[in-house]
Amino acid sequence: MKTIILAGGLGTRLSEETTLRPKPMVEIGGMPILWHIMKTYSAYGYNDFIVALGYKGDVIKEFFLNYKLHKSDMVIDLLSGNTKFENDLSENWTVRLNDTGAGSMTGGRLFNLKHLFKPGDTFMVTYGDGVADIDINKLVAFHKSHGKLATLSAVRPPARFGSILADNAGHILEFKEKPQIGEGWINGGYFVFNYEVLNYLDGEQTILEREPLEKLASENQLVAYEHDGFWHCMDTIRDKDNLNEIWASGKAPWKKW
Repeated sequence: MKTIILAGGLGTRLSEETTLRPKPMVEIGGMPILWHIMKTYSAYGYNDFIVALGYKGDVIKEFFLNYKLHKSDMVIDLLSGNTKFENDLSENWTVRLNDTGAGSMTGGRLFNLKHLFKPGDTFMVTYGDGVADIDINKLVAFHKSHGKLATLSAVRPPARFGSILADNAGHILEFKEKPQIGEGWINGGYFVFNYEVLNYLDGEQTILEREPLEKLASENQLVAYEHDGFWHCMDTIRDKDNLNEIWASGKAPWKKW
């Protein structure tokens, strides 16, 4: 089963980083968040990726074009120019890099990839800026079990600030630093779609989260997979710094590899 990663947006709220590179290439622990997302899918055996490019897509192309170079030791015969790679740590991935338009919306990027699929196909889609400890195998099994066209992963976003519980005298009884919000679900990406979902798209300016998903929901063809574990998107510098702190702790929940 193929996994599409939407990696073409401008990332304007992270402009300190995205003036030079697309948001999926902003690093956590020295590797792009795009790589972390792909590693999550790969940990469950899904190694066939389509990266939907747009803004500064050449940066992503260059990363994967030179991936083996940076993940291996090298022996170079300077006279002949022959190069040999040793101790290759490259992943066993197939990565297709498709330019889906600089100005395309999320649904438009999928619209421009429709030719890669055929009736009867099932595929996964997610955003290029969010990590989670989601069990992909359970997600896929859930999608197959309900028989509808689309599954959306519903998540609880992390709070922006720590929370406290105090008694009437002001004594703090409980303190939690940036807990997951206790109630309320949002769209966390990590979709599973049947081929027919592509028929709900209408050109490059289609916003997936509006007409297509709204229509699927109204037709009872969209089902939520409730992921009550870790999920965190990277919209701001604060988000990036927080994710880097989590990674540096050695206890990143999304690290399933």
